[in-house]
Amino acid sequence: MVDIVKQPGRLRRAPENFLSEAEIKAVAEGRRDFLRRSFLTAASAAMTAPMLGRASEGDANILQNPEWTTTLGQPVAVRPYGLPSKHESQLVRRESPGLTRVGAASVSFAPLQGMFGIITPSGLHFERHHQGWYDIDPARHRLMINGSEPAFVKQAKVYTMDELMRLPSVSRIHFIECGANTGLEWGNVAVPTVQYTHGMLSCSEFTGVPLKLLLEDCGVDYRKARFVLAEGADGSSMTRTIPMEMVESGEVLVAYGQNGEMLRPENGYPLRLVVPGVQGVSWVKWLRRIEVGDKPYATKDEAVHYIDLLPNGQHRQYTSVQECKSVITTPSGGQALLDKGFYNVSGLAWSGRGRIKQVDVSFDGGINWQAARIEGPVQNKALTRFNIGWVWDGKPAILQSRAIDETAYVQPTYGQLRLVRGTKSIYHNNAIQSWKVDESGEVSNVQVL
Repeated sequence: MVDIVKQPGRLRRAPENFLSEAEIKAVAEGRRDFLRRSFLTAASAAMTAPMLGRASEGDANILQNPEWTTTLGQPVAVRPYGLPSKHESQLVRRESPGLTRVGAASVSFAPLQGMFGIITPSGLHFERHHQGWYDIDPARHRLMINGSEPAFVKQAKVYTMDELMRLPSVSRIHFIECGANTGLEWGNVAVPTVQYTHGMLSCSEFTGVPLKLLLEDCGVDYRKARFVLAEGADGSSMTRTIPMEMVESGEVLVAYGQNGEMLRPENGYPLRLVVPGVQGVSWVKWLRRIEVGDKPYATKDEAVHYIDLLPNGQHRQYTSVQECKSVITTPSGGQALLDKGFYNVSGLAWSGRGRIKQVDVSFDGGINWQAARIEGPVQNKALTRFNIGWVWDGKPAILQSRAIDETAYVQPTYGQLRLVRGTKSIYHNNAIQSWKVDESGEVSNVQVL
């Protein structure tokens, strides 16, 4: 049994916003020699964590009462909507400079390295927009349901938000991951921190109406209609095909709630689709129309984009399910171990095919594996938190996690994944992530085949 009080380990947080646009361009061109220099420069200003259980003798914070103990605090409702502490101002979602030409068609990444549990705060939920976002007036928003042929639904209908919110609702916890999450890493190490390697990932409690209920209200013919097309109200008119069996299962939601409140505008307010286990582009935001059809629609974002380039040059289409995946969030790239001793290694695991069954962790680059502790709750198609204790002896180490879901699917290594998928894809990279700890304690992104 490790005595964690006698063997404390201190961790330096990852530096924020250390890459300039020129450096991001250099990463894209394959030049990464400056990454270490950039990290060292940014990290030099980072605060170090206090030592666990330090002696109290002479500590003014113990011997003298601070002002918050001796004065009257703020009254209630000074902030009608609560905000994070000013001391947590660095924990924000961030755009990777130079990733796209236009900010309205870009990504902001969730700071996985600084979050706990499995729920992503709504204000830190990652963003992916194709034509920017709007704060839509819910009184003017409508959802139309129709068929591509009259025989597919008995009656096309238009619903207001008030009408939808009066229907029986359900609340479920699910992860959402962009299909391009970890996409920059297909060929080699490209970005240094977990926020940028895996930050197109979030998990929330969503509240809404099962799409199945609405289709049946319109008189859907399940024998003839085997697909639905979801369309958004944004400028790109995002459209995606959803197989009808997903709808029939009752999992697909027309959602207006997120984490106990209405959706945020950036996340689709006032209405979005929730398609558990499927890549985020299918979770159409600002949902305005559902069309029922008898075949896939092959829209631009499923015929040209969000497809998998295979080694033989062919493209694989409609590979929407997000396969089993995991990542260690702490210690992770950009952080540093400041002392030898005990550390709690923590991370997240998820699978688009169901629940996480097991997570193994390696400290030697995959030679030996140990079972991590799975922390509850373990939800269907949701993030799952895992933890494992580790005593760092000051020697180099390579930390990895490997998830296994309830279908017995095992998360692959980069060597296994590239054998099937090659190195020139963009989407659906679920390979094992490796973090190298060197003798100085610095943690960096590496790849192990």
